[in-house]
Amino acid sequence: MIEQFEIKLPNFRRGIHLITHHIESQLKNLPQKGLLNIFIQHTSAGLTINENADPAVRTDLEKYFDKFVPENEPYFDHTLEGSDDMPAHIKSTLTGSSLTIPVSNGRLNLGTWQGIYLCEFRNHGGSRRLMITIFA
Repeated sequence: MIEQFEIKLPNFRRGIHLITHHIESQLKNLPQKGLLNIFIQHTSAGLTINENADPAVRTDLEKYFDKFVPENEPYFDHTLEGSDDMPAHIKSTLTGSSLTIPVSNGRLNLGTWQGIYLCEFRNHGGSRRLMITIFA
C-alpha cells in the first residue's frame, strides 16, 4: 500500500521551526510497520531531524548556517530574487529536501529527543508545501 497527500504549512519567518506536530496531526491510520517520506517542494527551504528538547539548538543551527553561507557575497551571480535567495539555495542543498522516517506500531519511530524541522532560509519564503508518502 502506498498513500500520498500534500500538507500546506503556514508561513514561517526565517529560521529553524519544529513542525513535527503539523505533520503528525495530518497522519491518520499509519500502518503498523512502514516508512514515511516527507518531501519539501521548494528549493530555498529544507528539512532536517534534530534535537527538540532545547530551543537553543534551533538558534545555534541558524547562526551556523548564516556564518557558513553569508549573504551579499560578490561571487554570487543569482541575485535577482534578493540577497537571501542564493544562500537559501545553498543551505537547502546542505539540509536536503526529503526525510524518511520509520513507522512502528502505527506511529513515527523518532528518537526520544528527535523532532522534524522546517529550515526556512528566506526572509519571506511564504507558505511551504510538503508531499507526504506512506509506504506500508
